Amino acid sequence: MKDTTDILIVGTGVAGLFSALNLPEDKNILLITKSQIDKSDSFLAQGGICVMYDESDYDAYFEDTMRAGHYENRKESVDIMLRSSREVIDELIGYGVDFARTPDGELDFTREAAHSRPRICYHEDITGKEITSKLIAEVKTRKNIRITENLEMIDITVCDGRCTGIVARYPDGTMTQISAKYTILATGGIGGLFNNSTNYAHLTADAIAIALKHGIELENPDYVQIHPTTLYSKTKGRRFLISESVRGEGAVLLDKNMERFTDELQPRDTVSAAIWKQMKKDNTHHVWLSMAPIPKDDILSHFPHIYKHCLKEGYDVTKECIPVVPAQHYFMGGIKVDKYSKTTMPNLYAAGETSCNGVHGKNRLASNSLLESLVFAKRAALHIAGEFDNCEAIDHTVNLDEYIDCDKDYKKIARTEIERIENNE
Repeated sequence: MKDTTDILIVGTGVAGLFSALNLPEDKNILLITKSQIDKSDSFLAQGGICVMYDESDYDAYFEDTMRAGHYENRKESVDIMLRSSREVIDELIGYGVDFARTPDGELDFTREAAHSRPRICYHEDITGKEITSKLIAEVKTRKNIRITENLEMIDITVCDGRCTGIVARYPDGTMTQISAKYTILATGGIGGLFNNSTNYAHLTADAIAIALKHGIELENPDYVQIHPTTLYSKTKGRRFLISESVRGEGAVLLDKNMERFTDELQPRDTVSAAIWKQMKKDNTHHVWLSMAPIPKDDILSHFPHIYKHCLKEGYDVTKECIPVVPAQHYFMGGIKVDKYSKTTMPNLYAAGETSCNGVHGKNRLASNSLLESLVFAKRAALHIAGEFDNCEAIDHTVNLDEYIDCDKDYKKIARTEIERIENNE
């Protein structure tokens, strides 16, 4: 089988969707995902999306991002993200995203750990679902965009050193080649390689493995973020995230004696380290999170889904503490890209969590992920649009039989590398 399109996008999280929406409507675009269109980590994001409050907030927001990233961030990328933030928020609102508002109709802002002020737009505690679902709805209205679910990329195709598309596999084992002038990898994170993660299990570093195979440059593959607060469970599987906004609104962490042991508004890596240290000291498998400082009405209005999920697990957060433990959450490293999201291979772009443009440095500032993904996905789309007419299509057909088992070895290499990182943690 063989398919052809102008631009191929692998992944249907916010990076994939937003890049599609910012590409010219006279180009044929194919979006594929190895699962269902709404099964991306973007859908799971709870807390919100940052925005530079106004020009007076630039220095503080810049410093907050740099400090959280241990000053290993690319300053140019941080600057681009901040100065693009208001435009992105306005576009999302134009697509129908319903951010929380104050009584006078202005955007309401919440605060999360390591932010020096409230600057985070949100929709209850399901901001990712609100944004992603509205982007999906818009994508489905575009006649030039096709969507194919349950199609797994197993390799890219390369001719004369340039990416010419991918080879993919359907659940029944049928192989197909998809040729494209440009390919955008937006395959998400690596949480499926970890025993305890907030990510979907099917996010298994596929694009990272493919980059390793083809010599596409990576950056900081050992920079893996642990989220401090996920709901503790004795069973293995995806961990339920307790949003950082909860601590931003006043929730506190307690040890086995129900005493505070750290500043909850420090960067995630610092809080995670404090929790691990306290668990070791107390010889426990978790610490406690108390939402008692937050008024009950605020819990029910701002965090209704966290409230309902915890209640289903047997905890009423308006009356009692909940057990929490750190878990793998985010990948700050990834496929190295420039300010236009270009990889080191011609005609191949990467955006979202699978890429590394340097915004996050060594540790991501809370709620910068959705913003960073959207900003640099749009930059990829605009750059492709500007270059498209200068790019000649390559008629490059591969032997699909050679790809039947090709993904096994290099995915194993990626898994082995991530396991090494996890064990070092």
